[in-house]
Amino acid sequence: MKKVILSIKCLIVCILLLPAANASVHEKTLKNGLKVVVKEDHRAPVATAQVWYKVGSASEYGGVTGVSHALEHMMFKGTPKIPVGKFSKILAGVGARDNAFTSRDFTAYFQLLDVSKLETSFELESDRMAHLTLDEHEFKKEIEVVKEERRLRTEDNPNSLTYEQFNAAAYNTSPYQHPVIGWMNDLDNMQVSDLRQWYQDWYMPNNATLVVVGDVKAQDVFSLAEKYYGVIPQRDVATLKPRIEPRQVGERRVEVKAIAKLPYMILGYKVPSLKTIEDKREAYALHVLAGILDGGRSSRLSKNLVRGQEIAASAGAGYSLYTARNNMFLFDGTPNANKTLAELEQAIIGEIDKFKTELVSEQELKRVKAQVVASEIYQQDSIQRQAYIIGSLETVGLGWETMNSYAENVQAVTAEDIQSVANKYFIDDYKTVAYLTPLEQEEFGTK
Repeated sequence: MKKVILSIKCLIVCILLLPAANASVHEKTLKNGLKVVVKEDHRAPVATAQVWYKVGSASEYGGVTGVSHALEHMMFKGTPKIPVGKFSKILAGVGARDNAFTSRDFTAYFQLLDVSKLETSFELESDRMAHLTLDEHEFKKEIEVVKEERRLRTEDNPNSLTYEQFNAAAYNTSPYQHPVIGWMNDLDNMQVSDLRQWYQDWYMPNNATLVVVGDVKAQDVFSLAEKYYGVIPQRDVATLKPRIEPRQVGERRVEVKAIAKLPYMILGYKVPSLKTIEDKREAYALHVLAGILDGGRSSRLSKNLVRGQEIAASAGAGYSLYTARNNMFLFDGTPNANKTLAELEQAIIGEIDKFKTELVSEQELKRVKAQVVASEIYQQDSIQRQAYIIGSLETVGLGWETMNSYAENVQAVTAEDIQSVANKYFIDDYKTVAYLTPLEQEEFGTK
């Protein structure tokens, strides 16, 4: 009981702190369409600058899957002003760290640096927004790096390979069907001209958001943005067909046979995201439900399946609140040595069914909501995490203001809301299951 009381106190503190923390957010849209969002955080003389483009693997189509990620790699390969290999060296020379990432819904580039060096970031980043070279020779080398990354992270990783096949089976038309890194055949046949077209279609100020968080003054950032980004002309952004996933009308199953030490399972149900859902309360109910299932040692999957029944060596659950399209509520796990994947699957379904018939207790609900909100607040202690939340919310179309009401919306979730979404979305017709069956090297060689 003492822990519950402490958790509730933590929740109250978090709710009080969140609006105050976001009071220092300022935004401005330049004449060329670039949106600039600045959050002042004066705890240390550092800042992060991030440029988010509204393009990711979900913008891709058959034949060019992986092009967003490949272009991310090539963004470090020079402009007429900054030769190959100099971009990161210049930043390292002023003590900065830089990197980039590609997801289904966006591609982002960031630097973490002393606030006095922010102008260096703006100068370099704006240059490659407008003047990327995309040299043929550099592309031929870099695409081999991308293919090796795919081999290491997916083809030689049985759990990742299973997840890739799970998505391919779960979706019919949604672009979430294909992997962010792309299919190997598409990478084998990719040309630098594909990247040039992708850069032309999507990399412009009116399809980007510049996010700066740190020990800055908003007006100073806006002035720098005008100086370096404001001179880049806007262009027409490419348009996409909707590619709406049709209603699933029956359970889907896939088996992956690969060299692996342990069996593995992924089970998922199609669900909306906060962006696509009609009743926003349902999205937050799914979010809290994920916390009840997989929010530490006291969560149900850990307590009941791993330690209690000892069916699972590991078991988890997750739901992505902030995606541009409908996604999946996911479960995964590995059975104990004396248990099967089928037994683990049935045990997970048993946990799901409890939500449909039994209301979550008030005590458990308060504890989990406190954990969910506290986790989000603690992550925002990092200026990079703060910028990530702003950038992702802006890019998927929810707006950074969504984070202001996060704690309030989580707190408003009721036991009845959780039971309602469990009955509405966790049904067999929306379910996809993938099993990983381990093979020995000798068996794999005969396949």
